[in-house]
Amino acid sequence: MGKVMQRRLVRKLELETFLSHIDSHPFPKPNLEQYTIPTDVAATMLHMAAYTYDDVIDKTILDLGCGTGRLALGAAFLGARHVVGIDVDRDATKVAFENSVKTGLKEKVQWITGDIDALQGSFDTVLQNPPFGIQKRRADRKFVRKALESAKVIYSLHRHPERDRILLKKLKTQRAHIPLVTPSPFLEKFVEDHRGKIRAVHSMIMTVPHMFSFHCKKRHEFIVDLFVIEKK
Repeated sequence: MGKVMQRRLVRKLELETFLSHIDSHPFPKPNLEQYTIPTDVAATMLHMAAYTYDDVIDKTILDLGCGTGRLALGAAFLGARHVVGIDVDRDATKVAFENSVKTGLKEKVQWITGDIDALQGSFDTVLQNPPFGIQKRRADRKFVRKALESAKVIYSLHRHPERDRILLKKLKTQRAHIPLVTPSPFLEKFVEDHRGKIRAVHSMIMTVPHMFSFHCKKRHEFIVDLFVIEKK
């Protein structure tokens, strides 16, 4: 299946349809910030990594904090050579494995249950949707550090550092447009301190449905920044 995908360009809508069939976590844990990445955000991230920057097809991919496998399986679907997904939550990796069987990609993806710091090995690309640090401040830093230890290129989603209503309005009216923005100075310094360099930062809208008891709205829209990072 992967070899077939490498010979043709997969349309973004087709990728979104594929991702929509991947089951989410049945019992998400708020302390782990287990928000399943929306299909539109995942598809944009994967499509850009594959076709704008050429960092997916025939590459080895690592998904840190893989959840139920949406990014990992999306990479395999697009034609990655081999994919590894790791998550500390056994329930998540169990669903991820079931998703890989359901999508016919079991042979292309390896699932690991454990802390990301225990993982060893080198990869071409990391794709990750780390915790945003809402429950635990700067929880995403651990993932960025490990990603820079593990791969040449990193695609990492982070919450936009401020409530930019003008940018949010622009993103809502121009859904297909993924603008370049200035990186958060704090994350930029962290990346540089760990021998990385930010190639680009793209903003998009993420929508999270009502999932936990402390959520006040039926859905919450906010801006996320996709960091494209290179190891120096």
